[in-house]
Amino acid sequence: MAEADGLLKRVLVPILLPEKCYDRLFVHWDLLHVPCLKILLSKGLGLGIVAGSLLVKLPQVFKVLGAKSAEGLSLQSIMLELVALTGTMVYSITNNFPFSSWGEALFLMLQTITIFFLVMHYRGHTVKGVTFLACYTLVLLVLLSPLTPLAVVTLLQASNVPAVVVGRLLQAATNYHNGHTGQLSAITVFLLFGGSLARIFTTIQETGDPLMAGTFVVSSLCNGLIAAQLLFYWNAKAPHKQKKEH
Repeated sequence: MAEADGLLKRVLVPILLPEKCYDRLFVHWDLLHVPCLKILLSKGLGLGIVAGSLLVKLPQVFKVLGAKSAEGLSLQSIMLELVALTGTMVYSITNNFPFSSWGEALFLMLQTITIFFLVMHYRGHTVKGVTFLACYTLVLLVLLSPLTPLAVVTLLQASNVPAVVVGRLLQAATNYHNGHTGQLSAITVFLLFGGSLARIFTTIQETGDPLMAGTFVVSSLCNGLIAAQLLFYWNAKAPHKQKKEH
């Protein structure tokens, strides 16, 4: 019994709970202690979101690869989403926030930049796509270096709200103009919507940062709009003959 208790403690502390909360919940069995339960829920949700982010955009990647087409995807929307993810990641690393509160930004960034390259590739701009990857990597290294002032990093995070709003509205406008959602993945859209909703709670609980919390509130509203369009256009089919994408 003691050995099992020791194993449980090594698993939970400090990944999901501080030691004082572990003792209160699992030694004194005070299972209704609200502050510790909130910490456990927040950490569990946060790590779940990070783990889920490893796969959340893969359906979108595979859908584009399978169709050999990026029809229906807004390049500008993808670019603005990449800006928002980069801002969140750099701001969180600079402020030493726990990985469970922002880790999905790293994995979503890697998947988003992959989708960006695929869109460029299937539109016949492969060389430009490779050049963009190289430039983005350089910019990211500079932002994470001591060369970048904290004020610049904070400004980048503050720009997330307009970036998210404009990016999602561009995708919504593309869907409306086309009368369908093209190669947009329903799985990816709904997972992003659910993840951004959960992030509102975990951000308030783990960082208390109103700038990040506000970003996720706006992100949830915008992701909800795209999710609603997916449901509305569920049975709409893209034309068989697509015009050449520019």
